[in-house]
Amino acid sequence: MSRSSVNMRTDLAAEVAARNRIVSVAEMQTLERQADAGGHSYVTMMEIAGRRVAEAILARYGRASCLVLAGPGNNGGDGLVCARYLHEAGAAVQVYLWKRPTDAERDYAGHLGRLVELGVPAIHADDDLDLSLLRDRLRCTVVVDALLGTGANRPVSGQLADILDSVRAAQQAAKPGLHVVAVDCASGLNCDSGALDPHAVAPDVTVTFAHAKTGHYLFPGAGAVGELIVADIGIDPELVQDARTFVLDADLIGGWLPERKADSHKGTFGRVMLAVGSERFPGAAYLACAAAGRSGAGLVTGALIRPVWALVASTLPEPTYVLLPAQEDGGGAVIAPDAAAVVASALAGYKALVLGCGTGNTPATRSFVAELLAAELPATLIDADGLNCLAQLEAWPQRLPAQCVLTPHPAEMARLCGLPVDEILERRWDVARTMAAAWQCTVLLKGPYTVIAEPGGWLAVLPIATAALATAGTGDVLAGLIGGLLAQGLDPFRAACAGAWLHGTAGLRCAERMGQAGVVASDLLPELPIVQDVLRREGL
Repeated sequence: MSRSSVNMRTDLAAEVAARNRIVSVAEMQTLERQADAGGHSYVTMMEIAGRRVAEAILARYGRASCLVLAGPGNNGGDGLVCARYLHEAGAAVQVYLWKRPTDAERDYAGHLGRLVELGVPAIHADDDLDLSLLRDRLRCTVVVDALLGTGANRPVSGQLADILDSVRAAQQAAKPGLHVVAVDCASGLNCDSGALDPHAVAPDVTVTFAHAKTGHYLFPGAGAVGELIVADIGIDPELVQDARTFVLDADLIGGWLPERKADSHKGTFGRVMLAVGSERFPGAAYLACAAAGRSGAGLVTGALIRPVWALVASTLPEPTYVLLPAQEDGGGAVIAPDAAAVVASALAGYKALVLGCGTGNTPATRSFVAELLAAELPATLIDADGLNCLAQLEAWPQRLPAQCVLTPHPAEMARLCGLPVDEILERRWDVARTMAAAWQCTVLLKGPYTVIAEPGGWLAVLPIATAALATAGTGDVLAGLIGGLLAQGLDPFRAACAGAWLHGTAGLRCAERMGQAGVVASDLLPELPIVQDVLRREGL
């Protein structure tokens, strides 16, 4: 099912909910200005924001004792509004001010004055130079971090550093008895770059407003978010329609999964061929072929050299097989260059091809990849050594099939781009988006958090990271899974997004069932149909 790039972008704009869009700090500030100019005032947005934080606290911790740390800007104002709603709900609330004016002339919207009228205790850090009063009040259940907002990007120092260090010490001493809730972001988290100040306190919950910010999904800052709640503060969703960065979620992926009607047959769900494996890496062929079957594809065919076929077919009876000519490379047999003609001639009727898992990167396999790319190919996913071979071919972007997915990890991406790995890691989102446009294909750049970019500028973020997936072979499972989804008619971008979600969720299920350490790639396979079934059932 091919789509033009323009049509796909139009569909995505309609499909991706406003709540899923991720924005930069500057984009968020623009949205707030536009909302204010349209009659939805800053005062109103602050009132709603504070209420949303209070609601999140009450829903999770009830009418617990709370200490609200309020800084000088709008973030502190949100905290003061939160304190008022908590007090009115019956929670025991105290306020601790840092660099926030207390005089009526500079009390924005009178939030502090209203708290004083209600009898909510408030202490200023300037009256607590040794922080003894702060430490005394940290014997509470919930600390609300409303000290710095999303626009803060300077190193934390001085009095603020001491305040945050005191909170972190209390948090560590009282775990799990002290919970931290961040307003918009943890103080010290750069909401554009994801940089994290060493004094920042990692919250249990972050309540951000209107849209998640870029830094919420970039490590190391992404590790200091906790549960992320994106709270509606009344900004018109139409204002964010041009934002093309978004986070994947179950609702979106569930809507993209192919239907499984009762009157279906194997032809309904397409054919996928996998040209994978070598004598040194037969497991890659097994895992990729097995994952393609677990994706729901109607027919899986392994295009394998005989030594690999003998091992894979003995344990994986469901696929059909095409035997490829082999060539010795000194480290075992690999796919020979003349195998390209065999694969090309066998592809009639197939909707997808997976290339590269475990093939090895040798002169023979490089020739095989070059010759195969000269043939007319269906939707094609290139992974692992297929990417390493690709990177050594002259003008390789011009050789890619029209419907193509590349699935590099950072080192493979560095080879494709000719850039240092450190630069790939530092500019993951920009590199993926830029290269997807330059190469006119879908690029899935692996790592926490995996991102998927398409030629028109859309970039999806997979909000899943687990050490359970940090083991050999999980990339082969992902490649086969996406190939199977391509065979079922998903376009490259949606297939890559859906495959990444199913793969990551299967990893989380394995981690929950077995633990973070010791999960192996084949453990993911039986989880893949279950994850799909859960998504389909929840969408009924």
